[in-house]
Amino acid sequence: MTDPSYNYGRQDPQGREYPRTQAYPQQQQGYAGQPGYEYQADDYREAERPQQQRREPKINLGRLWAGAVGTAAVVALVIVVLIMLIRGILKIAVLSPEGAGAYGTVSTTSYAVAGAAAAIAAAGLLNLLLALMPSPMQFFYWITGLLTALATLVPFTLVAGVDAKIATAAINLIAGLCIISLLGGVGASAIIRRPQQQY
Repeated sequence: MTDPSYNYGRQDPQGREYPRTQAYPQQQQGYAGQPGYEYQADDYREAERPQQQRREPKINLGRLWAGAVGTAAVVALVIVVLIMLIRGILKIAVLSPEGAGAYGTVSTTSYAVAGAAAAIAAAGLLNLLLALMPSPMQFFYWITGLLTALATLVPFTLVAGVDAKIATAAINLIAGLCIISLLGGVGASAIIRRPQQQY
């Protein structure tokens, strides 16, 4: 048997043998997946690592629009309560003549319905922002905040008494803040983040 780890030199005619030399180890070169590449322990550990995951946002439409309906109902009731408070206790004629009573006329109902419609429109805007925009809640707060400021300033441009103008502006401001706060919470809770594998 011969030792494969040594190379034997040639022998001369006189029978003398040259010194034996150890063979140089063959170096494995190349990249992973190519012929001649020798896998290391780190390569196997890398392959066994779980795939990284990231969380992709998803909108819960049922929760979003259920919250929108609830917000619309709250805003309508807030408007009715404020009008009755202003007309019945503060004795300020808002939306109707003073002799129409604490509730006023059908204009009070129309005003409450308009507030509910504004809440539904804000929910539609929120749905659009959640689906398309980066940082959707920041855009929602800015847009609805500016619209609320506009609705607060509009009564001062109308022909009416100063007390009626202030009362109407207060109603618009409180209704707008209700929409912003309630839909802001609804939008944050309607965002669901699910894990998604990265390949």
